Amino acid sequence: MHAPLSPQAPAEALRATLAELVDGLPPRQAAQATARLIANYRGATPTDAPVLRDRSDVVAYAAYRMPATFEADRAALGALADAVPEWTPSGHTDIGGGTGAAVWAAADIWPDPADGSAPRPVTVLDWAEPALALGRELAARAPSAALRDARWRRARIDAALDVPPTGLVTVSYVLGELTPADRTAVVDAAAGAAEAVAVVEPGTPDGYRRIIEARDRLVAAGFHVAAPCPHSAACPIEEGTDWCHFAARVSRSSLHRQVKGASLAWEDEKFSYVAATRFPPAPAAARVVRRPQTRKGQVLLDLCRDTEELSRETVTKRQGPLYRAARDTAWGDPWPPREDPAP
Repeated sequence: MHAPLSPQAPAEALRATLAELVDGLPPRQAAQATARLIANYRGATPTDAPVLRDRSDVVAYAAYRMPATFEADRAALGALADAVPEWTPSGHTDIGGGTGAAVWAAADIWPDPADGSAPRPVTVLDWAEPALALGRELAARAPSAALRDARWRRARIDAALDVPPTGLVTVSYVLGELTPADRTAVVDAAAGAAEAVAVVEPGTPDGYRRIIEARDRLVAAGFHVAAPCPHSAACPIEEGTDWCHFAARVSRSSLHRQVKGASLAWEDEKFSYVAATRFPPAPAAARVVRRPQTRKGQVLLDLCRDTEELSRETVTKRQGPLYRAARDTAWGDPWPPREDPAP
């Protein structure tokens, strides 16, 4: 067994470990497995068999998709943490977690206790044993004790899923692999078990629709939306006209560049998400839902507001500190900043 990596952020540790994995996999084999996984990711995936079939599949997935999933999950969980700054999950269960991107992201947002007390219990549920095995191998080298002590359990992700009570449940890039009935059951199981639930899906129209379905079920179960929405009312986007999604910057690995024939060292992972809590959160007054447009002397911000509407705000240079804050504001950020600039 590998020794844990030296102390560093989970993001850095994950990248280092994945790089070692890919070095041990023949490039052609990795590229072929990745191509098949991309086809499943973009299309209809059979629900009667795991997508990840063997170690080659899992290593290819981990190298190609895990960094992007990690960054999307970290953005979603970071927004949740911003809305409930005094809360730390007492435990974490990741449904359909595969190789564990969401639990790595949670370890980055909520580190191990500084006082040396026991880390929160972490459980990853998935029906693909090769994914669980690799997730366990990756976690054994993590800088976080919560990850190193995590339990990796084989379970079918369907209507029969049993989720014990815990602080946080994540359902990340999973709902698209399930039947509609199983999607409903999994979200209901998460709501029945957790103080907070975060659901993340690809930032596509279909992914957004699955997020809206999950959001509606969470609200019906008594949850409050913490992020990205500034409210728990119906989404103001007219169905079929647009979809709510965000972007996370991801460093491309050598496998990314090989498979995509790409030269840039990064790409943007588009994702949709909802994070909700059983207790009242403090959501943003507004959320930037499109990439800000910077023009001479002004910044245009497209916002979803706590007044349950979409609107555009123009921030001009004459507004001083607020204008400087707007220039630094990114797609997906709260607005105004949590620490409102002085007028």
